[in-house]
Amino acid sequence: MHEMGVVLNIVSEAEKVARENDAEAVGRLVLQIGELTGVVPRYVQDCYPGAIENTVLAKSELIIEIIPGNGICKECNKVYNLLEQDFKCPKCGGEDWEVLSGRELMIKEIYVS
Repeated sequence: MHEMGVVLNIVSEAEKVARENDAEAVGRLVLQIGELTGVVPRYVQDCYPGAIENTVLAKSELIIEIIPGNGICKECNKVYNLLEQDFKCPKCGGEDWEVLSGRELMIKEIYVS
């Protein structure tokens, strides 16, 4: 499970932002995780309490937003969810696509106090 390393990096970045803004605590952290990243949101949620112990995020709430793994068919220009359609265009059946979204893994918002 590589999620713990991911979460530790995110917590480190959030702490850095909090210090730069002279914040005493972080109340909420909002993450965006793309469906195509290979990062399992449930595992991130499970790792979070251990990763924030003794940090400015110790009492923070974690909110995870899932970014759909969307692609565009290079044959007919149909935009669709790659995972839901098993990477096959629902309009023409084409399997030549380009990823539009779903590879993101980023901190969207940090609420400090």
